[in-house]
Amino acid sequence: MRTPRDRVESVMPALSAVVASALALGGLTAWTAAGAAGTPAELEVTHARLLQPFPGRESTAVVFTVTNSGNADDRLVSVTSPAVDAAMLSQDADAGESAARMQMVASAEVPARGTLEMTPYGTDVMVELRNPVKLGQRIPFTLYFAQSGPVTTEALVVRHTEWSSR
Repeated sequence: MRTPRDRVESVMPALSAVVASALALGGLTAWTAAGAAGTPAELEVTHARLLQPFPGRESTAVVFTVTNSGNADDRLVSVTSPAVDAAMLSQDADAGESAARMQMVASAEVPARGTLEMTPYGTDVMVELRNPVKLGQRIPFTLYFAQSGPVTTEALVVRHTEWSSR
């Protein structure tokens, strides 16, 4: 015959698991309600500039500023446009003796609460244009992010000397 003590001892393992789960769930609920669980990446693409190619060339660079006001990192993984035949993320790499070379990269980080500031001398997007472009023309681009999905913007065609004008 089982005593009351035997009955209590037989349910203790299950009871301790239930209590531990309830405490964990309560803690996670409070953490989330307080806003500590974070938010996904919240991206805004601004200052899009397409550098007017040199005469006789179809290739050039496009630069964007991507601001992430969320609490999660994201990555720019590709860029497309109906105005280009090819678009590749690239980054200047040190080639020694004050020289640099361009290398293709698979993605570019957009840090949480931070900014990806592209420049023609750092991270940019190399493009092969389908048709000539004119100064002041706006070219549509779609930027694809690993977590946030696509964001569409327009890049203003500028001279190389005006690329940073905002």
